[in-house]
Amino acid sequence: MNGEAATPFDDLSAGEVVLCVHPSGDRIVEVLPPAAFENLLLLTTNGDLRRLERIVSAHGNPNRVGVVPITGSSVNYDGPLWTTDRVNPGDLTGVSIQFSEAFKHVRPDDGWVVVDNIGVLSMYVSRERLFRLVDSVANAVRERNARCVLATARGVLGESGLAQCRGLANREVSLD
Repeated sequence: MNGEAATPFDDLSAGEVVLCVHPSGDRIVEVLPPAAFENLLLLTTNGDLRRLERIVSAHGNPNRVGVVPITGSSVNYDGPLWTTDRVNPGDLTGVSIQFSEAFKHVRPDDGWVVVDNIGVLSMYVSRERLFRLVDSVANAVRERNARCVLATARGVLGESGLAQCRGLANREVSLD
């Protein structure tokens, strides 16, 4: 998506959390508004940070984007995105620690936090543990008065999982 075109998140207010359900294989970062790239923290289950860097560069300055890579694969990246240590998807304590450290850089009122694929994480941990983590991320973002997008591929979480996510969000956006 062109960074100048309207996005489904243009009207996301500070302190708001939105659940985004998207087609499998889509990268949510491609449909964020330009303002998100001014101060963005991305918790991603995709370890291809070079590709992410290219996407971010098309929309904004990669020096202003932080990444918590949550993947079982090694991550070898030396570029302008600022990154935490890689965390295994089954290690939600590690994810929480890396998020907490990186979240210090998210500015009140104009910062963004994106969890790019809750569905992938659900394959590694119990739903209860996953939603405790997602709830803590959403609450931290609200307290900081930043913006949050919780994303999942359509059909991965099932209706009960989606219902739990809806309970954490102010609203839902469905991408087709």
